[in-house]
Amino acid sequence: MRQLLAILLMLAGILGATSIVRAQETPAPTAAPSTEQLRDLATLLRDPGIQAWLQAQGGVPEGAATTAASPPPAATAPARPQPSASGFRGQVAAMRAFVVDLVEALPEVPADLARAWLILSLDLNERSVWQILLVLVAFIGLGFLGQWLYWRVTARFRQSIIASPLDTVTERLRAISKRLLFGLGWVAAIAAGSVGSFLLFAWPPLLKEIMLGYLSVFLLVILTRVIGGFLLAPGAERFRIVPMSSEAAAFWRTGAMVLVGLFFFIQVTLELLMLLGVPHHSTYAVGMILGLTLLATALWIVWNRPAAGHDDQPIRPNRGISWLMSGYLALVWLALFTGSPALFYVGIVVMLLVFAIGWGRRAVSHVLRPPGSAESADNVPSMLAVGLERGLRAALLIGGAYAIAYILDVDLGALTAQDTTLNRLIRGALHAIVIILLADLAWHLLRAWIDGTLAGAAAGTGVGPEEIRRRARLRTLLPILRNVSFVVLTAMAALMALSALGIEIGPLIAGAGVVGVAVGFGAQTLVKDVISGMFYLLDDAFRIGEYIQSGSYKGTVESFSLRSVKLRHHRGPLYTVPFGELGAVQNMSRDWVIDKLSVGVTYDTDLDKVKKVIKKVSAELMADPELAPHFIEPLKMQGVDAFGDFAIQVRMKMMTKPGEQFVIRRRANALIKKAFAANGIEFAFPTVTVAGGEADANSAAAQKALELVRPPAPAET
Repeated sequence: MRQLLAILLMLAGILGATSIVRAQETPAPTAAPSTEQLRDLATLLRDPGIQAWLQAQGGVPEGAATTAASPPPAATAPARPQPSASGFRGQVAAMRAFVVDLVEALPEVPADLARAWLILSLDLNERSVWQILLVLVAFIGLGFLGQWLYWRVTARFRQSIIASPLDTVTERLRAISKRLLFGLGWVAAIAAGSVGSFLLFAWPPLLKEIMLGYLSVFLLVILTRVIGGFLLAPGAERFRIVPMSSEAAAFWRTGAMVLVGLFFFIQVTLELLMLLGVPHHSTYAVGMILGLTLLATALWIVWNRPAAGHDDQPIRPNRGISWLMSGYLALVWLALFTGSPALFYVGIVVMLLVFAIGWGRRAVSHVLRPPGSAESADNVPSMLAVGLERGLRAALLIGGAYAIAYILDVDLGALTAQDTTLNRLIRGALHAIVIILLADLAWHLLRAWIDGTLAGAAAGTGVGPEEIRRRARLRTLLPILRNVSFVVLTAMAALMALSALGIEIGPLIAGAGVVGVAVGFGAQTLVKDVISGMFYLLDDAFRIGEYIQSGSYKGTVESFSLRSVKLRHHRGPLYTVPFGELGAVQNMSRDWVIDKLSVGVTYDTDLDKVKKVIKKVSAELMADPELAPHFIEPLKMQGVDAFGDFAIQVRMKMMTKPGEQFVIRRRANALIKKAFAANGIEFAFPTVTVAGGEADANSAAAQKALELVRPPAPAET
């Protein structure tokens, strides 16, 4: 490797010194024109003013036409009348005229290329093509030498990357950062070895342009390879960012390198032809012919792409998508027949955006998958996932929009006097797209935070009562905040987008204010409901999941809107109650509840024994693992509440969590009945004793007893 380095440096130095000497040499005075004179003559003949003067004088001098590039055919031949129609017909006529001119220019392409080759040969001081290729290969070799040195220096860093764990999201992001840093260093080392070493020498201007152009193509291919390896990792599936099979990863990285190399090779070649004075139509024809090679390569990639999916679950390519992509690529190439390559470049940018957005979404889902999982989970996305996915999509779309504006030559700065209506609309549309994308990113970040907080509040188990109350309040307020935020962001984004499009939003805001005042007067009930709801929520009167009662409405709070609350009755009906009709609210689910029980025992019952039995029942209830967590205070006997006609009323009470008292009461009643029966305690109930000798007296007494026992008949209405 050291010998190769010495040979490459020596070769580059010899060629560089030779070029410097030849560039600084002054040609001996002879009868033939010098290289500088030929170059100056070619520059003058390409000047439109000189061409117009030569036409006025009767044509180009005979001697100059053989040593320099002749002016474009449009400058020497009578100008073709341009179509004067406007609109779609005018565009079609202009395209037809361009195609006719292009076909007529095809026979001139060989001669134009021959003249360009002559100028190139003269400018390069008779250097051969092999010498130029040898210089190019030498500096490419120096680039690979820089890569080899970088590989040796970073051996320990590479080992740390290979040994990086990838179980958690944090570990994956750390490994991705290291790999990205390593890839950028790789490209920088190759660029320093090739372009950096080339710039150390002084070169003739034209040779410098040629070498820098094709060295840039080489660097772009290397950059594509590094980016492909970073995203697809064909040889290391565990580091793959975009999920796919190993065969597909290797195929797409190689295909991307070939397409990028062909595309930029064509671009550099066409720029060189224009620099050498080749007429526009000839350059355009050469570009379309070379574009066929690019189109054929892209179509081959579309129809020969391998199966998608993972190695164990391949997905066969969809032929319908292949036909659709082939048709799109053909249309993009046919857009060159419009006479301007702008639509061609716009089509390429749109296609790249579609691929980048799709791959970006898959990459984010794959990188941020849960620990220990091979697939992304379908749960509530985190703010990091939403921020990466939406932020990446917004960045790609904004970058694509500005790239399209650059291609269409739209000035995104201040308005100019030469601005057309179309340029202003495009500028406004681009600004509106940026505003909408930023608003979309802000909304999805806010929604991800709210949804994540709601999911955490709903899944709370094993927490204290204060935390339970806090989470219930969050479940109540956050959905309303989400709805209000959506409305505010949508209104602001719409107004800013309209302003970017050149629409005056001042009258809209003023009109909206007037309409708002009118609606406020005409919908006082609605305003009352909204304001009442705001104060109910600020006072924390009720939360989702709590059982409330207000007037004749009672039930469990299910959801809110800006003007009403939905109550689910315990028997099933759902009430939708406007906030303005609630009034005083009785919350039966807040903090704690005291439930009182009352039983009647006979007058001959031992009350101390009753107290002991109730204490045993309370202990049995507290020992129940299902009921014990819901007790705040155990069941206690308060004493004798009243002396009835036939029973002593004994009062008991217990403190439980809200909503749990009903189950505990039913269980307590069953245990009390069983315990009283086991201990000989009788429940009192009304009885009638009939005494006396007379039948009428007995009948009267029996009738009176029946009236005491029988409930009164309901009054007729």
